[in-house]
Amino acid sequence: MVKNEALTPKGTRDFLPGEMVKRNYVFKIIRSVFERFGYIPIETPAMERVSTLTGKYGEEGDRLLFRILNSGDFLTGISDDEILERNVNKLKSSISDKGLRYDLTVPFARFVVQHLNEITFPFKRYQIQPVWRADRPQKGRYREFFQCDVDVIGSNSLLNEAEQIQIIDEIFKKLGVKILIRINNRKILSGVAEAIGEADKMIPITIAIDKMDKIGAYKVNEELAVKGISEKAIRELQPILGLTGSVEEKLNELENKILLHSKIGRKGVDEMKKLFDYLTTFDLKVDPVFDLTLARGLDYYTGTIIEANSTEMKIGSLCGGGRYDDLTGVFGLKDVSGIGVSFGADRIYDVMEKMDKFPEETASTTTLMFVNFGEKEEIHCLSLLAEIRKSGIKAELFPDKVKIKKQMNYANKKNVEYVALVGEDEMKNGLITLKNMKTGVQSQITLDELIEEIS
Repeated sequence: MVKNEALTPKGTRDFLPGEMVKRNYVFKIIRSVFERFGYIPIETPAMERVSTLTGKYGEEGDRLLFRILNSGDFLTGISDDEILERNVNKLKSSISDKGLRYDLTVPFARFVVQHLNEITFPFKRYQIQPVWRADRPQKGRYREFFQCDVDVIGSNSLLNEAEQIQIIDEIFKKLGVKILIRINNRKILSGVAEAIGEADKMIPITIAIDKMDKIGAYKVNEELAVKGISEKAIRELQPILGLTGSVEEKLNELENKILLHSKIGRKGVDEMKKLFDYLTTFDLKVDPVFDLTLARGLDYYTGTIIEANSTEMKIGSLCGGGRYDDLTGVFGLKDVSGIGVSFGADRIYDVMEKMDKFPEETASTTTLMFVNFGEKEEIHCLSLLAEIRKSGIKAELFPDKVKIKKQMNYANKKNVEYVALVGEDEMKNGLITLKNMKTGVQSQITLDELIEEIS
């Protein structure tokens, strides 16, 4: 039985070499698309000041922050009475002034302000790093997971939204993952809150609506009632969220009837019309849909919101994001708008693994292995290895002279595609016996022929 000390904390995972090869394949595809659209990489620390993180994600986000205890005697300056009082919120602010980042967007906003004189606007950045949330672990939901973020800040243009929808479409097309892209606008949701007479409760309304696909309409309505939304408002909300028809028909209904007297709501409709006009000019694999139930729960979104979900597996969103108009304002830089989307690498991996989407070559960490026949053969194979690696082939020499069967078992377990055997005869004739581990076919070839065949 494995001792607790040898287990990972709940909500975290180890990744074996074969899994890492597949994960790196996902990262490679995502990174290549980001860079092709002109985005450049940055990194930020795993930890941020708690004051940087809190108050940006809403009440639920603040609750899920992982805090780090101050170094040394973190109880210094705290009286026994304060400890006995057990006021958790008061205590944690005294004993912890740092926390693990909850997402990559808020640290990015802090980064922009801190490095204002070192970057050029509009600033297009991507970031691939882990984040941490003190959530209840479940299928597709982890406490430590990787996000792959792509943002542009310092531009109000809806061309940025259109470009990021192109990026989403391109990445999932390359990964072979079938998705649904949903789009909405927080200004429209603000207008809807106005239209049902609950303008001051827009945030609790969006938080509840955001759970629609997880808990269903009945539970959402229950939550709205608990949050103080009137029965009349809940009743009026139902046909709005259930609007049917084409994108144009839905937007016209909102503009000319539902949001007729809402300035912010009609602005959101105008933005949606312009965005969908841009999208019609692209050759997208997936046509985005306009979905009024999409809300994105984070408080900092102010305009377009975007989400991508798997159509093959129920696992939650694979990608999501939106427009934030003044996130840098909390750090002292006012009126700088940004738009970004975040890809959940762990959920994408889980979908691809479950649906068998990874190419065969990602199962192998080594393409070619030389069998070790002894000291003379080792020296000869090392010079061959150097040439083979120069050509870009992943190759290794088994380090010990042990039974051939053991070496071949090693190659099989590691999913090595080819095994090279070089004994006395091969050394004398300048040949290599190459075995294809999948077909079992063996042939004697020269080094150049080997490189050509494997490449």
